[in-house]
Amino acid sequence: MTVWREVIGQEPALAILQRAVAHPESMTHAWLFTGPPGSGRSVAARAFAGALMCPTGGCGECRECRTAVDGTHADVDLVATEGLTIGVGSARELVQLAARRPSVGSWRVIIVEDADRLTEHSGNALLKAIEEPGSRTIWLLCAPSVEDVLITLRSRSRHVRLRTPPVEAVAALLTDRDGVDPAMARYAARAAQCHVGMARRLARDEGARIRRRQVVTMPTRITGVGDAVGAAADLMAIAEEEKEHSLTERHTAERERLLQLLGADPTARTQPPHVRSQLAAMEKEQKTRATRFIRDVLDRTLLDLLSVYRDALVMRTGAPVAIVNEDNLDTVGGLARALTPEGLLRAMEAIGTARERIDANVAPLLALEGMAVSLILPR
Repeated sequence: MTVWREVIGQEPALAILQRAVAHPESMTHAWLFTGPPGSGRSVAARAFAGALMCPTGGCGECRECRTAVDGTHADVDLVATEGLTIGVGSARELVQLAARRPSVGSWRVIIVEDADRLTEHSGNALLKAIEEPGSRTIWLLCAPSVEDVLITLRSRSRHVRLRTPPVEAVAALLTDRDGVDPAMARYAARAAQCHVGMARRLARDEGARIRRRQVVTMPTRITGVGDAVGAAADLMAIAEEEKEHSLTERHTAERERLLQLLGADPTARTQPPHVRSQLAAMEKEQKTRATRFIRDVLDRTLLDLLSVYRDALVMRTGAPVAIVNEDNLDTVGGLARALTPEGLLRAMEAIGTARERIDANVAPLLALEGMAVSLILPR
């Protein structure tokens, strides 16, 4: 067992990182990990941090490895925003952290999991610290692609490109690490399109599998404008259901904990001004978190929908490529018969446009309705 055990299907990237650990005298002080969703950017960054802290270069067993991977090591600082952006205030706090020397290890490592969410102002606040870091400070930035990161930051970082791991590697990880049945592990890995986190959820959560099936069986039912509007509403309802399932209990617990810390009476009809201001700030943060969560769920849902049209295109053209939705061949075959290759490509483009619009802060339901109208099947 090593600290790299969960960095699967990334042999070229691993060779670069392990070489850097073995030769600390030539260490690069700013790294940029990029790769598609589910490729394991943050997993690789945490494993790299563990290897840097480990006396033997990443045994995976010692306290340094375990705490670095968990994000609890004294010299490993992890930034994983749940908001829409990383603000200037958070960036300035990181600059102060970067100026400190390591307390127990050889390095101080700062991992920014969502470097693509740095704004121009917050990115500029980090620029000097990344350009001229302390002699024992290492920055690890993670983003989907190089283009998603401010050019001033990416030009000062060493790029490590991760790729989508193969289905077999993801399935093997689910079986070995989580004890998932091999058949279920393979289904989950394929259905999640090798997104490790989503594959784990599909393998362990029947509700997630049911919601995905609702999405991937939807295309052949969109035969008119009414069906399109209904499909958009269904997609939005799935995202809202996920949000309620995941965030409601958490937000309630946060409110109760804040009132307890402030010594306020949770049953009181009105609260003192200082308590109200704290509650308002917390509710604003929770609203931002919910917005981000809805966008992320919708994006994953649209990727599932996109996979059906992709499979239909593969079937229609006879391309020698594996089908993602092997358990939903009826829908895939129906689309392949109903649409030409050009029509399938237009549908895929409409889904991609909806993803871009939602990411650009267009009202999600409006973006979904516009997409669904474009997916109406010809009579």
